[in-house]
Amino acid sequence: MNDLKNKNIIVTGATGGIGNSIIKKMYENGANVLASGTNIEKLEKIKKTFNNVKILSFDISQSESIENFIEDASKELGASLDCIVNNAGITQDNLAIRMSLDEWKKVIDINLTSTFLMCKFAIKKMLKNKKGKIINISSVVGHTGNLGQSNYTASKAGIVAMSKSLAIEYAKKNININCISPGFIKTAMTDKIDEKFKDIIISKIPSARLGEPEDIANAVLFLASNQSDYINGETLHVNGGMYMA
Repeated sequence: MNDLKNKNIIVTGATGGIGNSIIKKMYENGANVLASGTNIEKLEKIKKTFNNVKILSFDISQSESIENFIEDASKELGASLDCIVNNAGITQDNLAIRMSLDEWKKVIDINLTSTFLMCKFAIKKMLKNKKGKIINISSVVGHTGNLGQSNYTASKAGIVAMSKSLAIEYAKKNININCISPGFIKTAMTDKIDEKFKDIIISKIPSARLGEPEDIANAVLFLASNQSDYINGETLHVNGGMYMA
């Protein structure tokens, strides 16, 4: 998909397993990539691994600074912005009756509100270019629900609904806004899952295995490319058949 050559792309949450794989895929396909995250050491490692990938440390919980982040990131890339991948997010799990208001609000504020603001200010940049692609990372549990994750599932379901609304608002401006909902992917997070529980999860996946970070990166590559130009307001499910919309 060489139509990504010289396209300016921001990837948030770049230092995790999925984020790192997205960076690699975009880089290999000729994009100008800016990697963002909070772990300076891991960002520096990305910079050393992928020549010309730019890095910018930013904590998306700082909602009042998101507009400045988008402006600074765009300048680093050369002023214009062709695509943003909103991959950053957190979990703070607890059963509903034990979940504090702070636990609820923190996850909603970071995963949903900050993603909205990232979209809002990215759209403002893209309107000047008269085109753009926004890819928001949701989750399979945003569609199915999950034990102990009422805050996280609400935030991820909200991302899907929000993305549909934004897609309706800006489709005529040639801005495509879509979601990817990963299933259970091999990352540092899933590595911590107890093997017995992991076996239960895999038993519910028709493909009988966890996904690879590259599976998500491949989906991002497609939605960022010109081959997805007539796809808007959709959610691409990458979960091995665990959930079929």
